Amino acid sequence: QVQLVESGGGLVQAGGSLRLSCAASGRSSYVMGWFRQAPGKEREFVAAINWSGSHIYSADSVKGRFTISRNNAKNTVYLQMNSLKPEDTAVYYCAGNGPETFRYYYTEADFASWGQGTQVTVSS
Repeated sequence: QVQLVESGGGLVQAGGSLRLSCAASGRSSYVMGWFRQAPGKEREFVAAINWSGSHIYSADSVKGRFTISRNNAKNTVYLQMNSLKPEDTAVYYCAGNGPETFRYYYTEADFASWGQGTQVTVSS
């Protein structure tokens, strides 16, 4: 069983930055990820990282702006978000208990554990 708690969301102006954190407890996950869900839209994949951080995959919409990282000693995954745009406004979810091998495509069904979500609002 994996429990996930996100933090770090908030209101920021376009062009600003935020850093999300996801504290995990319980069994460690080889692959951790971030997803987001905007109002009226389906939850979409943002980024994923393997245990060592040697493999990272990000959605095209955030490449070059968002960086996923993890600190296994703290059992925490981060999402550094720079150059934020109004279209990044969404509830951001941490995902764990995912696949045991890293790959370059993920859906919600690939992860069994989810945090409660943290709201990110980007004003124009």
